[in-house]
Amino acid sequence: MIAKTLTQLAAQLNRFLRQNFKLDEDIVLVSNLNESDGSACTHINNKLALFLVGIEKEAAIRNKPTLLDSGFSRSANSAPALHLNLYVMLAANFNGANYSDALTLLSASVSFFQRNPVFSRQSLPELDPAIEQLTLDLENLSIQDASNLWGMLSGKYLPSVLYKVRMLSFDGADIYAQSSLLSKPVSDIGSRL
Repeated sequence: MIAKTLTQLAAQLNRFLRQNFKLDEDIVLVSNLNESDGSACTHINNKLALFLVGIEKEAAIRNKPTLLDSGFSRSANSAPALHLNLYVMLAANFNGANYSDALTLLSASVSFFQRNPVFSRQSLPELDPAIEQLTLDLENLSIQDASNLWGMLSGKYLPSVLYKVRMLSFDGADIYAQSSLLSKPVSDIGSRL
């Protein structure tokens, strides 16, 4: 679900950028900045890289185990849904000669997400059926926080923007227990009449 979410956001942004800048190919790629050995990913040269920076449990929503009706006099318990927020970064990985292009494309991307901060099944039919909607919030990073984040990511700063993507939900509908709703069996119904 996380990969699908980032892929769908990239597809929407690519559609917008291709149309506005008359591009022949996708300019936004879902990708790390570095390979697992630490070397730079070359396939994202002169591209915008969209990647996951962190995952956070949504603390504002308190969940209780779900009680499902599983038929006459029985109930089933399942784990509550898990609501997550994703921290997603869009970084312009352009060489020095194309630096102004990087800033232009990054500005257009910010503008796109400012005009389209919410994606629902109505606006994005390809949205995973388990996701009700995605809301993008621009995150402010202090110079110190940005320095720490870029030190962790690659050591070199790229023009970038960080978004909090709210409410990715993992359904807890797998049943883990069943129980009877009746506390004791009734065996002498006819004798009391």
